[in-house]
Amino acid sequence: MNESRRVMSTKTRSRTHGALTHGALTHGAVLSVCAGLAALCLSPPPRAETASANETVTIQSVANQSAANQIDQAQEPTAPRASGAVLVQSRLSEAQTLENRLLLRGVTQAARNVEVKAQTGGLVISRPLRKGAQVREGELLCEIDLGDRNAQLKQAQATLAKARADATASSTLSRKGYSTGVEVATDQAALAGAQAAIETIELDIERTRITAPFDGLLESDTAETGSLLLSGSTCATVIALNPIHVVGYAPERSIDQVSLGAPAHVRLITGRSFEAEVSFVARAADPATRTFLVEAIAPNTNGLVRDGMSAEMSIGLEDDQAHLLPHSVLTLDDDGRLGVRIVEREDGTSLARFVPVELLRDGADGVWLAGLPPRAEIITVGQEFVTDGARVSALPQGETRP
Repeated sequence: MNESRRVMSTKTRSRTHGALTHGALTHGAVLSVCAGLAALCLSPPPRAETASANETVTIQSVANQSAANQIDQAQEPTAPRASGAVLVQSRLSEAQTLENRLLLRGVTQAARNVEVKAQTGGLVISRPLRKGAQVREGELLCEIDLGDRNAQLKQAQATLAKARADATASSTLSRKGYSTGVEVATDQAALAGAQAAIETIELDIERTRITAPFDGLLESDTAETGSLLLSGSTCATVIALNPIHVVGYAPERSIDQVSLGAPAHVRLITGRSFEAEVSFVARAADPATRTFLVEAIAPNTNGLVRDGMSAEMSIGLEDDQAHLLPHSVLTLDDDGRLGVRIVEREDGTSLARFVPVELLRDGADGVWLAGLPPRAEIITVGQEFVTDGARVSALPQGETRP
């Protein structure tokens, strides 16, 4: 029995030494051979009188067969590869047009929103119009009682007639030498004052009728009949919703990209969306937020867009040429710059090159990167195991053997 163990151990060492000498013994083969030797070493020592020849033959044949199989598998030839080249996977990528947009949060605003106020005082004698009513430019909103204005007008007209007569008489006497120039000037001043008084009263009478300044909607009821309006009191609030304005605030770093006339897509909090056009870009920043006012305008003929609604405004910017790639291709160079590694062909040799990139947009389908050539072969697997200028053997993405 001991002699058999020595013979088997000698054969196993001989086969293992031969495999290592030829460089064909794999890690799995070494483990298997060691396991076989360990099994022999750990087997219980045979009892001199009871160990059977059959048990010795069985252990020896199993160990020899296991070691032989592993060594034969380790000596199988592998696929050829360029000397010194690192095996990687790559894919060809072409630049695409990336539509850039600036997203701003804002609010809708009526084109006009005016509180129509009284310019004279008195009691309201017109019937009120209810809020929500459509009004036309020049339509009567509130009418104030004339009171004694007509009497004041008649008195002013009488005063004007007397002043005109005095001025005519003084002028005649002055030509004949019976009146001085001072008297003539005094009468002419009185005449001008009487004319101005009439114009003032007529204007005050005209202001007793308060009309709509433009086509729009009543946002509040007009003044109730019998209520007292003083000069400066509100008669009604009128708004115009066509066109509708959308205002938002752009940050400092993005304001230079926004231009007048740029297209804007507006989405309201209700889900309604419509197209607009940038009509105003502020030149001065808000001192509190350091942001710039941006305003877009859009038609609202049906009046469905209301004043003061929360909105998202997506403004179209200049398009970029970029590559859409998976997140996994991104890597860092020794200086900490973000980039990708590509394959370059030089004199029939494939070399790995690091290219810094700019991250334009990140999404569920990948990242949009700028800074790459229009066509580039991107290393998708193995980029972390090559350095700039290293020789590579590139396989199409998805293949595992050259």
